Amino acid sequence: MKCTSICFVRKINFLFARASLILLLCCLTIKINLCCFGTDSSIRKLPLEGQLRFDDIHYAGKDFGNRYQFLPLAVMHPKSVSDIATMIQHIWKMGPNSELTVAARGHGHSLHGQAQAHRGIVINMKSLEGREMQIHDGRLSYVDVSGGELWINILHECLKYGLAPKSWTDYLHLTVGGTLSNAGISGQTFRHGPQISNVQQLEVVTGKGEVVTCSEKQNSNLFYSVLGGLGQFGIISRARISLEPAPVKVKWIRFLYLDFQTFTQEQEYLISAEKTFDYIEGFVIKNRTGLLSDWRSIFRSHDSIHDSKFESDQKTLFCIEVAKYYKHNEINDANQEVEFILSQLSYISSTLFVAEVPYVDFLDRVHSSEIKLRSKGLWDVPHPWLNLFIPKSKINTFAKEVFGNIMVDTTDGPVLMYPINKSRWDDRTSIVLPSEDIFYLVAFLSSAVNSPKNSDSLRNILSRNRRILEFCESTNLGVKQYLPHYDTQEEWKAHFGSQWDNFVQKKLFYDPLAILAPGHRIFQKGVSIL
Repeated sequence: MKCTSICFVRKINFLFARASLILLLCCLTIKINLCCFGTDSSIRKLPLEGQLRFDDIHYAGKDFGNRYQFLPLAVMHPKSVSDIATMIQHIWKMGPNSELTVAARGHGHSLHGQAQAHRGIVINMKSLEGREMQIHDGRLSYVDVSGGELWINILHECLKYGLAPKSWTDYLHLTVGGTLSNAGISGQTFRHGPQISNVQQLEVVTGKGEVVTCSEKQNSNLFYSVLGGLGQFGIISRARISLEPAPVKVKWIRFLYLDFQTFTQEQEYLISAEKTFDYIEGFVIKNRTGLLSDWRSIFRSHDSIHDSKFESDQKTLFCIEVAKYYKHNEINDANQEVEFILSQLSYISSTLFVAEVPYVDFLDRVHSSEIKLRSKGLWDVPHPWLNLFIPKSKINTFAKEVFGNIMVDTTDGPVLMYPINKSRWDDRTSIVLPSEDIFYLVAFLSSAVNSPKNSDSLRNILSRNRRILEFCESTNLGVKQYLPHYDTQEEWKAHFGSQWDNFVQKKLFYDPLAILAPGHRIFQKGVSIL
């Protein structure tokens, strides 16, 4: 009888505790829903010229990397810079208790969710794409463009005036604001510096919603902070880009090496020589079947008899890719210059491939590959890319381990490798570089496509990337990530090194609530920056 009473009491207590827990959870749910409703309601009432959408927004929760998916609360399609300022000002006035953050999204080519804002506001910068480009043709030519404009559109518009930007990325279907928030590099960087070294002026919306025009002489601290600043200090709504007279045609050339030392020495010679090419890149090829056959669809072989006997299988090959720009009346001079430069090099003579193409076709060459990949359903796959800046003095150590032991082949994507002159970079920007005067970009541009031979491609690529990074860290190579991605603030501190404190101070001044670019996971809203 006593046992029955005790059991009954225990049961009553259990039911009471359960009911209390359910009531508590219900109250929390109601509170959260009311909070979200209040946030939703307040931003719906903002006086915007453009549109604010709460449905059909799933595209803003993914990117080219295709690995991270964080759905926003809403996507704003601004009609003017004042729309962006209005939204950020509103969130700024809501204070630190609001969880709303803002991410600017261009063409969605970030790799690790950098342009996403979980339950925040994503600003579709392409909505500003239609803002008129203004081209100034003078002693210092430039073009004023929207931060949401694609570089391919800028190229076509500037060519109408016989002009073109000086520095490019390999892929032109990216927005101005996106590349300037990182650096913007390609085979022209050795000569003209990155895209962030070719900007004359910016219009920026800060994390307080202030619209600021800045340049080297006007609000210069913001100007240099934003360039390469990963979107942490402001959203680039407009930019003034330096221009130069545009060429018409390109001699596009590739040649191979079996010896890594010769490959790097001759790349370094080319980026420092007085007479050299206008574009210089390189890449590593390992265990690629039919490599030269693929090239024949674009290039003509300099020596087709010997070329047909060249076997690329089971070898690690190193390719230098160069280009010489010219106008129609400069063809003879261009041919002579190319012949002279090539005579100074020690590549495998039977692997010289040459193509003559229009300037636009050369710059937009990656887009042609995109079209082919899309047609095969191979574009919208995970892209676990790894981009590294490696000091010149450490490149042999890096290559021996990575290409000799860690990397089995390069069939999952190209591996770019070429040297860059640090002197062409402005050290006032926010980009983080190795300490040496010459450093290499090594970019593992992998696509995770499962096949019968590799049913877990993504996991294998991520494992390889992790091994590469662990090797760099354990041997203290002084490597810096380009398009960096880290999971913790401690890792970000290590990335910035001596620049960290300055980076934090700029964040406190321009975006003290950590509203902007939450996808980088450098700072967290509601958590003290210091």
